[in-house]
Amino acid sequence: MDVKEATIANLKQMDVGNKFSYLPMLPKASVLIPLFVKKGELYTLMTLRSQQSLQLKTSAGEVCFPGGKRDPSDTDDVDTALREAQEEIGLPPAAVQVVCRLFPIINKSGLLVTPVVGFIEESFCPCPNPAEVSAIFTVPLDFFTSKKNHDAAHAAVGTLGPLHSFHFLDPDSGNQYHIWGLTAMLAILVAALALRKQPDFEVGFDCEDPLSFFQQILHKRMNKL
Repeated sequence: MDVKEATIANLKQMDVGNKFSYLPMLPKASVLIPLFVKKGELYTLMTLRSQQSLQLKTSAGEVCFPGGKRDPSDTDDVDTALREAQEEIGLPPAAVQVVCRLFPIINKSGLLVTPVVGFIEESFCPCPNPAEVSAIFTVPLDFFTSKKNHDAAHAAVGTLGPLHSFHFLDPDSGNQYHIWGLTAMLAILVAALALRKQPDFEVGFDCEDPLSFFQQILHKRMNKL
C-alpha cells in the first residue's frame, strides 16, 4: 500500500459513524482535518482565524482547522465540515475524499465538535475568506509527534488531559504560528492514528485505544451540563 492507502486504512478503524447519535441535543459544530501527501509524507492544512471577525469571538486570531457551527441546512456532521471548509478556504466539497468521523468533543464554548478527516489533492490552491481567515498554511503531520517544538501544561480536571502547545515556523512564509488547545490535541490524535506512531511526549491518552479515554471525558462533561 502507498502512504495514502495505508493512512486511510488506519483511520477507518477509528470511524465512529453515528455511534454518538444518542447524545442529547447540544449545539453542534464540525471541523475538517484535511490531509494530503507531498513527496511521500503526510501533511495537514490549518488556518489562522481573522482578528476582525465578529462571528469568531472565541477563536479570533487562533490557529484552527476549517470548521464551524452546524447550519439548519446541514444534513450531518460531514456536511457541516465540508460547507465550512468551502466558505473559509474555497475547498469544493467534491474535492474532499472523506475518510472518517472521529469521536465528538465538547469545546470551551460548550459546542459538541465532531472532527471529520479527509484527503485533498496536494495541488489544491486555497482561497481564504478574509472575513474569517487571515492565513492558511500546511504542516507535516509528523511535526505533531515530536517534542522538539512542543510544550504542555496541566489542564483543569475533566478536560482533555495536558494542554498541548506547538510553535511552528512556516518555511514558505517565514511566519511562526502558535498551535494549541483543542486544535493541537486533534492534530496529535490524527498524527498518532494516521502514522501509527507514539508521540515523543505524554499525550494524556492511549494512542492504541483513544476512544475509551475520549468517551470518558465526554461523559464527564455531559454530566456537568
